[in-house]
Amino acid sequence: MYKKILLPTDGSEHSEKAGEHAIWFADNATSQIIVLNVIDTSYLNSIPQEDLGSTLEDHFKAEGNRAVNRFSEKLQEDQCDGKCKNVHFLTKIKKGKPVDEILKTIKEEGIDLVVMGASGKHGLKRLYPGSVTERVVRSAECPVLVIK
Repeated sequence: MYKKILLPTDGSEHSEKAGEHAIWFADNATSQIIVLNVIDTSYLNSIPQEDLGSTLEDHFKAEGNRAVNRFSEKLQEDQCDGKCKNVHFLTKIKKGKPVDEILKTIKEEGIDLVVMGASGKHGLKRLYPGSVTERVVRSAECPVLVIK
């Protein structure tokens, strides 16, 4: 039923739990999981010092790579335990506004299901828990499973 599953991840605890659910769905349906990390560069344009903005962007890229690699390692470990033998995965790192990039990826990849955490972990977004998730739920043209 779900041939392409999108897993937006930022490395947060909620994202990791969402990954476990995505693996379960994918294994039972012989699906592909697309692990997506979006580097939110939209606010970097307002930083007056170009080198500081560049340094922050590099930091967020490294953090995004760690989040994606952590999920990949988890998948490999599960495969060694005999799980996930039917799961194929692809990793993507994009730059932009997370909501926009997630919604664009849903359309571009023909996603059947999005599995994402209830809230992330970055900066001021902690004041607005789940704002990205909420906007994806409202706008996505496919089912969205939110993991708490």
